[in-house]
Amino acid sequence: MQSSAPAVRFEDFGLSADILRALADQGYLHPTPIQAQAIPVILQGRDVMGAAQTGTGKTAGFSLPIIQKLLPKASSSTSPARHPVRALILTPTRELADQVADNVRSYSRHTPLRSAVVFGGVDMAPQTAALRSGVEIVIATPGRLLDHIQQKTLNLSQTEIFVMDEADRMLDMGFLPDLQRIINLLPKERQNLMFSATFSSEIKKLANSFLCDPITIEVARSNATSDNVTQILYRVDEDEKPDAVAHIIRERGLKQVIVFSNTKIGASRLSRHLESEGVKALAIHGDKSQGERMAALDAFKRGEIEVLVATDVAARGLDIAELPCVINFDLPYNAEDYVHRIGRTGRAGAFGDAISLCTDKDARLLQDIEKMIKHKFIPAQMIGFVPTSRKNAERGNSFSSNRSTSHGRQAFGSAPRKELIDPWFFKPYEPAVSTAASEKQVGAAEKVVNSKPQKRAALLGGMPKS
Repeated sequence: MQSSAPAVRFEDFGLSADILRALADQGYLHPTPIQAQAIPVILQGRDVMGAAQTGTGKTAGFSLPIIQKLLPKASSSTSPARHPVRALILTPTRELADQVADNVRSYSRHTPLRSAVVFGGVDMAPQTAALRSGVEIVIATPGRLLDHIQQKTLNLSQTEIFVMDEADRMLDMGFLPDLQRIINLLPKERQNLMFSATFSSEIKKLANSFLCDPITIEVARSNATSDNVTQILYRVDEDEKPDAVAHIIRERGLKQVIVFSNTKIGASRLSRHLESEGVKALAIHGDKSQGERMAALDAFKRGEIEVLVATDVAARGLDIAELPCVINFDLPYNAEDYVHRIGRTGRAGAFGDAISLCTDKDARLLQDIEKMIKHKFIPAQMIGFVPTSRKNAERGNSFSSNRSTSHGRQAFGSAPRKELIDPWFFKPYEPAVSTAASEKQVGAAEKVVNSKPQKRAALLGGMPKS
């Protein structure tokens, strides 16, 4: 009987002791499949096009070898000139940029390397101060990066490594012109890395424009979902969906769940509804300020709120450790977004549930999802779910029934209601004055009127002759 090969460890890649120490501080000893394939190739200096489903560790897959490659040029000097930008990591959203920056800081904490994150929606002054002090690794969103370049607070002339993370989302958000401007500002001689959960034909076209003989790394099949995620579908009416979400959260005892909405106004309305049901919830979307979004995310991570209602753009790249469940309040318009959404749970070997609510009008969206992930959904029964509208109807029927039987008295509506009729209408007709007498009274009244002298009007010229 042959013995299985020993598991690969991070130390097998020849990473420095400082990096291994930082990984050990976080309890990481063995790489994920995407890390095991990407790290050696990046260390060799090759361009990479890496495709791996969300939650498989793409960030460490490129950040660890970048730190390793930059260590020989690291300096402990306080002079900003000794800390030029040598690696640029682009992300589509502020939340993803912030989380990638957190990972880079964690992995490089025992090294002299400096890093900074820049994104829009906040004051540029602190970012400017960090950049002018000198940083080797910059994590940025495209728009704010161009702002700093225009303000001459950032110089990319010595950049050696360029990373484009979540490239498919960048194209979806219309960043292609910005990406082309940024690529043109970079040195011609550099190493290029592109990572994404999915790779469409448009992404491959973009990759061919700046990657040089890349090595393609694809751990999971294209647009695959994780086997660690249990996918559940419930069929409900459109107006029952808010109550269904509250029911799922209560019945499952969920204390941490992300609910996805297709619209910003839908996210806000659902958040308010859950609050009215006694569930602590907050919404994050594009209309929220960066401070509000980061405060909501921090409160969610600390467990101060139970539900984070989010749109796809706001939630892309969120990394919540051991998130047990995600709920699709709306099925996504783009089938690929389904993979990104349910990739928020079941990460790094953990297990999770992905629950979707489907209405009759969602038939086409559901077919697109089933076709892409090659999985046929069988709708489940939501046991014990009674919508508010049905509860109110039953409560009204119960109230009527109670009124009819309470205290042994008959209900007001249990017998025909007697109408109150004035007895005057049943009296025979009795004329007060005879017809002949009334005619005489009328004639006498006319004589009295005619006997009175009539007033005549005259002009200044005198009375007319009769």
